Amino acid sequence: MAATLDVNGKAVTVQADPATPLLWVLRDELGLTGTKFGCGVAQCGACTVHVDGQPVRSCVTPIEGLAGVKITTIEGLGGAHPLQQAWVKHDVPQCGYCQSGQIMSAAALIEQNKAPSDEQIDEAMSGNICRCGTYQRIRAAIKDAAGLAPTTTAVTGAPHADIDEAITAATGATSRGAGR
Repeated sequence: MAATLDVNGKAVTVQADPATPLLWVLRDELGLTGTKFGCGVAQCGACTVHVDGQPVRSCVTPIEGLAGVKITTIEGLGGAHPLQQAWVKHDVPQCGYCQSGQIMSAAALIEQNKAPSDEQIDEAMSGNICRCGTYQRIRAAIKDAAGLAPTTTAVTGAPHADIDEAITAATGATSRGAGR
């Protein structure tokens, strides 16, 4: 069955059953693979996209009823979005798998709240799981993109220098397993 959707500002016609989750239409029909499959039950946030500016889990959102709404994926942010720049600046990704969903949730937050508090950031991001545990860097990147002072002091020098220094002080070895 044909459906016309507004994805990243473009009208696209897809051939899919109306009950098909948006995630699979984005990935399989449209080739927009930035949105990731994580859990399939809307618990991890890896598949987060915007529907009319609101973060939604595309893995459980059927395409029926999406005609006439604006759908934005990570590709729709264009690569130069302030959050994407802050993500790089704060060295947020490790494995990177959850990051498109993290950024989409953060983008919706900043669009709705130009100066979110730590508590508001934590609340907005609570449905996004990062198995690498980069939550402090995610919060710092969100605050940076919003033009707010970070909640932790940035460390100059090599990425993760603060972690390396703490590990070296405690064990004599860096986080990469070699002594200095």
